Amino acid sequence: MEIEPITTQKTPESSETTDPKNPPLLTASISLSLSSILPTHFFTPSKTTQLFSPKNVKIPPQITSALSTLSLSSSTLSQPKLFSKKSSSSASPLQNPLSLNPRLPSDPSNGAAARRATIVWFRNDLRVHDNECLTTANNESMSVLPVYCFDPRDYGKSSSGFDKTGPFRASFVVESVTDLRKSLRARGSDLVVRVGKPETVLVEMAKAVGADALYVHREVSKGEAKAEGKIEAAMKEEGIEVKYFWGSTLYHLEDLPFELKGMPTNYGGFREKVQGLKVRDTVAALDQLKGLPSRGDVEAGEIPSLVELGLNPNATLSQDGKPSVNGSLVGGETEAMQRLQKFAAECKVQPPKSKDTNSIYGANFSCKISPWLAMGCLSPRHMFDELKKTASRTISASNRKDGDDGMNWLMFELLWRDFFRFITAKYSLATKLVDATPATACTGALA
Repeated sequence: MEIEPITTQKTPESSETTDPKNPPLLTASISLSLSSILPTHFFTPSKTTQLFSPKNVKIPPQITSALSTLSLSSSTLSQPKLFSKKSSSSASPLQNPLSLNPRLPSDPSNGAAARRATIVWFRNDLRVHDNECLTTANNESMSVLPVYCFDPRDYGKSSSGFDKTGPFRASFVVESVTDLRKSLRARGSDLVVRVGKPETVLVEMAKAVGADALYVHREVSKGEAKAEGKIEAAMKEEGIEVKYFWGSTLYHLEDLPFELKGMPTNYGGFREKVQGLKVRDTVAALDQLKGLPSRGDVEAGEIPSLVELGLNPNATLSQDGKPSVNGSLVGGETEAMQRLQKFAAECKVQPPKSKDTNSIYGANFSCKISPWLAMGCLSPRHMFDELKKTASRTISASNRKDGDDGMNWLMFELLWRDFFRFITAKYSLATKLVDATPATACTGALA
């Protein structure tokens, strides 16, 4: 900033006659030089000349003395960092599939950057432990609105006449959502439940509470990716940010030593590339959550029954009227944690696994935890951490040798689960950007 000397400007009339009661007005001319503050390459010369030409500003004589002592030097101003080496957003989901137009810093300590209200959309992540989406929303927002939608398109009959969601799975989902609501209420929050299309329900919720953003875990199937696209379009029209997280696999998507488009199409190649890759630490469950937004007065809503979802509840009963074997699987994070602890205790007392026995898996050669992993009631990383605590030797998801104990074998099976989710993400998230080639993998037992 350069300050020109103060000069007295006279009009033709004032040069002829001077009124002693109205002395001439003193003016000062101030020139603004942006080149000393912003890098010269930030603006093109033509636009710089047009937009930032010097301006004349009239200053009353009472403050001219103060201006005379003002001195600014470009050396005392630090040039702002306009571009970072690593962009936080990308037009291509292959380069950064977890972001969509981020516009606020992620540092929750910056009070000025705190969001007024954030919606957390629960899908296949029905838990509070190791839930980066929920925890981040809580840290970055003044209020949080957890929402779960029973999408009518997921229920009813398919074109072939079968139930899109059978009664056993639907019952498991209802129980998991019920358990999640209890956990959130115990932490000072709640779970808003609606039956409807998410692209409609969530936009209405966002308008009602004045939400700044929608936080959600990204999914991988074609139908789920299509639903995300509809949500993005609807939220974009309302100026609401959509921020994605990843929490469905043992290894984090951003930690893979290759881009998603370079995901190997066979399990052996995938296992070789992730050899020695470190599993991220789990995100601890918060003891207390931010309250619901005060604006909008949104009601929690009722969790639908099987009848309301168009299913026959008697289908989950055996012929004698008692719950069938499949019906004995109770959904929810609470049940998942109890089963994991029980399984870890059984693993601890089992002898090392030999070539000819799978005794640690029980009669059906399974840990029987898959349903809770599938619905996100249990985090694979939390499962990994809990089994490490009781392991008598070092366990790894990418190394397996004959003679390892059952826990190490289970980690090997979790890696199979990662492979299928990553290979699905490769094609569903970027169908138009990647030349599809068939994935090859032999059938393996999953956790």
